[in-house]
Formats: sequence, C-alpha cells, structure tokens
Amino acid sequence: MVKASLISRAVHRMIPYRLWVQLTFVAIWLTPLRWFKVCSPVFHCYACPLATFACPIGVLAQFSALHVIPFVTIGILVIVGAMMGTMVCGWMCPFGLLQDLAARVPWPKFTLPAWTGYGRYVMLSVTVLAIPYFFGEGHALFICRVCPAGALEAESGLPQVVQQAWNHEPLVWPNAIKLTILGVFLAAIFLTKRPWCRVLCPLGGIFSLFNRVSMVYLDCNKGTCTDCKRCHKLCDVNCQPDENANDTRCIRCFDCTKCGPAALQVKSMLDKSQEV
Repeated sequence: MVKASLISRAVHRMIPYRLWVQLTFVAIWLTPLRWFKVCSPVFHCYACPLATFACPIGVLAQFSALHVIPFVTIGILVIVGAMMGTMVCGWMCPFGLLQDLAARVPWPKFTLPAWTGYGRYVMLSVTVLAIPYFFGEGHALFICRVCPAGALEAESGLPQVVQQAWNHEPLVWPNAIKLTILGVFLAAIFLTKRPWCRVLCPLGGIFSLFNRVSMVYLDCNKGTCTDCKRCHKLCDVNCQPDENANDTRCIRCFDCTKCGPAALQVKSMLDKSQEV
C-alpha cells in the first residue's frame, strides 16, 4: 500500500479548516511591517495601506519596464510553485478569499467555459511582460493601472476616495479603465465562482504551470473511483478531477477529496510505497 507522508497527512487534516487557514494568511499579508522588501507569493497590492510584502506581479512588471530580470522574485515563484502549485491560490491568497466569500451569497451562478482560463496567460504575457517592456509603466494597459486589487486596496484607489469623502474633500477617482474593471470584477464575484482567478489572474497562470510537477499534488485512484462524478459537483472551478486531477484550472482547494469513494487523495513526492 501507499504510506502517506507527513505533508499529505497534514494537508488532509487541514481541508475542513481551509477558511481559517485563509483568514490566517490574510492577517499575515495585512500586517503593515514595511521593512520587508521581498514578495509574498499571493495577489495583494503593495500600495495597500495594510501591506507588508510586495506583489510578485507588480515586481515582474516593474522590472520588465526597467529591462532587468528580477531573480529573487522569479526564484520565490519557482520554489513556491514547485512545492504546491496552485495550492497558493486556494489556501493563501487574500484576493481568492474575497471571491470565495462572495460566492457564498445565495445568488444564481453561471458557469465559465474552460477556454476562458487561457486569459490568464494573455494577461501575463501582455500586461505584465510585453507592454511594460516595450512601453514602460506609463502605458494605459500596464498591469498596475488596470489591476482590480490595486483599485480596491491601494492608497490611490478606493481607500483614497473613501478618505476624501470622509474629510469632505473633492473626490479623485482612479482612471476609467481601472474603475470599469473593478466594477465588472465586483459584479462577477457574485455571479460566478473565482472569476478573476479563473480568467485573468497572471499569478494563478504562473502557478498553474507547476500543478503537474509540484511536490504536493492530487491523485485519483482509478481502482477506487466509482465514476459517480460527485467530484465534478464539488469542484468550484468546473474541473473534472477524476479525469485530470492536476488540471491547470484547479486552485487546489481539495474539496473534491470529499467524494464518497475517497478516490481522490492529496499526495506528495515524499509518499513511499511499501508492502503490507
């Protein structure tokens, strides 16, 4: 039989408490200890008044504009991605938690087609890499100028507007493109699950490339699977875990492991087979 590693057993025990893990990480990312200069591996605007670590996407874009390679940031993304893939998205990202909470509102939801997931790679290649490299940070489609996280969190975004309104000062709104994207995003999170993560998140696009090779992964035991398709219903991002357990669309919330036959299991590269 397969002897589960400490990592696998730990993840399985944490699955019922995923919301609390997400909230714990939110507390970490929102602790304003400004002496840190390195990136967190999550989508969270550094211009937020409550932010400690830099956003890796913002760093990639800024360094692209400078024509410099951000070796430390790339190293962090590769190490974290190689360890857990998109488990970062399902367990650690504050922007993901916001969407999860909005999805709990009892409102009719629509399903996004699978091909929309390629939008993440378009966003990464165009707004994070190509536009900064060729046109600099001043371009209207530079990622930080259109990012909904920036509009929602940054001092120059909605927090500034709220502060101005509180102080009865003239309101200075973010640019029209950013406001439009933010408005669409805020509407979409109540109408479909994880729209930003599934369609446009460049960071999720990066981590998704590691899903099939990361240390922590999802495994489907075909001998145990009864083809009941319950895992399809449990998946919030419309994957088919029994057919492709490490789909690039998967955010590794591991809700699919709650299927009746327990055919889906979290495993790690440290799991070892041994004779009973």
